[in-house]
Amino acid sequence: MSNDDEFFDAVTGLESDESCEGLSEASFKDAQGIGSSSQKNNGSVPQENGIKKHRTSLPAPMFSRNNISVWSILKKCIGLELSKITMPIAFNEPLSFLQRITEYMEHTYLINRTSSMSDSIERMQAVAAFAVSAVASQWDRTGKPFNPLLGETYELIREDQDFRIVSEQVSHHPPVSAFHAESLAGDFVFHGSIYPKLKFWGKSVEAEPKGTITLELLKHREAYTWSNPNCCVHNVILGKLWIEQYGTVEIVNHSTGDKCVLNFKPCGMFGKELHKVEGYIQDKSKKKLAVIYGKWTECMWSVDPQAYEAHKKSEKKGDNKKQKNDELEGAENDDADDMPEVQETVSVVPGSTLLWRIDSRPAHSSVMYNFTNFAMCLNELEPGMEAILPHTDCRFRPDIRAMENSNMDEASKEKERLEEKQRAARKERAKRDEEWSTRWFQMGTNPYTGSQDWIYTGGYFNRNYQDLPDIY
Repeated sequence: MSNDDEFFDAVTGLESDESCEGLSEASFKDAQGIGSSSQKNNGSVPQENGIKKHRTSLPAPMFSRNNISVWSILKKCIGLELSKITMPIAFNEPLSFLQRITEYMEHTYLINRTSSMSDSIERMQAVAAFAVSAVASQWDRTGKPFNPLLGETYELIREDQDFRIVSEQVSHHPPVSAFHAESLAGDFVFHGSIYPKLKFWGKSVEAEPKGTITLELLKHREAYTWSNPNCCVHNVILGKLWIEQYGTVEIVNHSTGDKCVLNFKPCGMFGKELHKVEGYIQDKSKKKLAVIYGKWTECMWSVDPQAYEAHKKSEKKGDNKKQKNDELEGAENDDADDMPEVQETVSVVPGSTLLWRIDSRPAHSSVMYNFTNFAMCLNELEPGMEAILPHTDCRFRPDIRAMENSNMDEASKEKERLEEKQRAARKERAKRDEEWSTRWFQMGTNPYTGSQDWIYTGGYFNRNYQDLPDIY
């Protein structure tokens, strides 16, 4: 087993900057390929009504992790970064991290909605809802995705949701994944690069976001940047695994100067704040124009700031009495960080507008790695795909395919073989004094943050896949 394996996937982020430059001109370098018949249905056979049907379950249910202990692996790693710690394959889920990134696009309709909005604050509300929805799929997803191999790629075209996305593993040390998504109708471009940093703290694993997220609304000539919150996985040693998101997320509209500040609240001692998100939208003069609130596991609402403050004051009186009772009943557990009991659903302030509500998961999700309907079809290899996709696509990875079929012995052997092949290729390049060359992304400067970023160079959907690396 490789010592290059990460323990858990991380969320994205950036260092915010309010500098503003022109919108990207490389967004649709290969747009001419959108309408070709070979790409319309990603190579698959459509339904009679012309709408492609995606699978609704995995080939086999997940296995039990109850008899697996990680203490022997992690006991020497407290306070350290986990980028070089080998974890048993049993802690994986049958997706590559590149596919996990693609789950940001599950609620793309929120972005599509902005094209018809004439008001910039309404657009910011929709973008804020999209930013929250991007982490919603992590709820109860305690399995780690497979680390992408250097040069690994993934693409997804969803005409029903009006987007296509391509991603590439552009670096192995440190591990960096770059992605580029765009509207099929030419309304938006969404791109970023992710460098996860993870640490083990005895009972939990903390994921610190590193990278850049950028959304360009082409019709409105607006660019937004933001970070995802920190993520913590509790009880990696003992007890039931559970996840919380926490930290401050700032969404900046670099064209208008508007800003949305969202606070993903930590659960607290008695779990009262678990999953809650609260924030506000302000203009460039820092005047608060709207309050955003809800839960990242459930829904997000928007309301007038004065109405929200009045509602909070009326709630606070009742909460003070309840908190005193909770403090008398609360007890600390030294063996595991028990997941707090989930509180009542979001208390809706009168006059609020619903921005987003999470889709229900399939009934069998709990035995399918807690996948959403969207995640269930990400590794589906549809008829005709073999002739279209590059051989570096995640769908062709034998270890992920074996795990999806619940063949754990084969999955473990294949994972080890692929990692050894990657190490051997790295040594051979070192002998020849060769540098790794990325195919679809190049290091450059994000024009809105001024920070270093991996920029899509175009051409992927032209389907010219010569001279790709042999990684599987």
